[in-house]
Amino acid sequence: MRFDVITIFPGLIRGYLDEGVLGRAEGRGIVAIETWNPRDFSGFPHQRVDDRPFGGGPGMVMMAPPLLACIAAARVANPGAPVVYLSPQGKPLSQKDLQVMAGWLGLILLAGRYEGIDERVMGAVDEEWSIGDYVLAGGELPALVLMEGLSRLLPGFLGHPDSAEEDSFSSSGLLDCPHYTRPEWCNGEGVPDILLSGDHRRIARWRHQQALLRTRIRRPDLWAERSLTREEEILLKEADMAEGKY
Repeated sequence: MRFDVITIFPGLIRGYLDEGVLGRAEGRGIVAIETWNPRDFSGFPHQRVDDRPFGGGPGMVMMAPPLLACIAAARVANPGAPVVYLSPQGKPLSQKDLQVMAGWLGLILLAGRYEGIDERVMGAVDEEWSIGDYVLAGGELPALVLMEGLSRLLPGFLGHPDSAEEDSFSSSGLLDCPHYTRPEWCNGEGVPDILLSGDHRRIARWRHQQALLRTRIRRPDLWAERSLTREEEILLKEADMAEGKY
């Protein structure tokens, strides 16, 4: 998959790639990542890309001409790729959305700055996504979040093909179960005996049960949307009985 990131701070993107798994995936040819700086498309003095908003008010707004020219160039390099604007006003990004995007061939990601972008740029935007109901200094971090979350779903990105399927918000719709590693004892707390049993069927059943319990407690919004199977009802009843709730 090819990502083209439009940003006035390409170093923020490349710096992250130099250190993380996303950069290693780029080196292995699983993804291709290019950055585009709107300043290179500015016809204004000092490669200016922002100005005061019409009508007054605080802050600066990214100007339309440099952004539109930059988007046009990125479309030529990545033909057919949707242009995605990362914005707190966009649709909330979920794991299900990433699973859909994993079937696409490429994306052009527009990272805004300042108070936002000139509204006239939105005509060149295909999708607007948000990573949460909060405001950041720019869209570079959301772009990285989207790229890494999506890339984890691509073949060859993870060391084990089942890793992404077992993540929180995977196709099961549940949070992930608890995980333990060495040492067996830490601060007086041991690893659950079942994980040391070697019985993989019982371990898988326990992990499913723990994922159900964790989702019910921590994410009641997800829990309210879930329809339980008969087996899941049994798992929950067993857990509740063990805690004396029956």
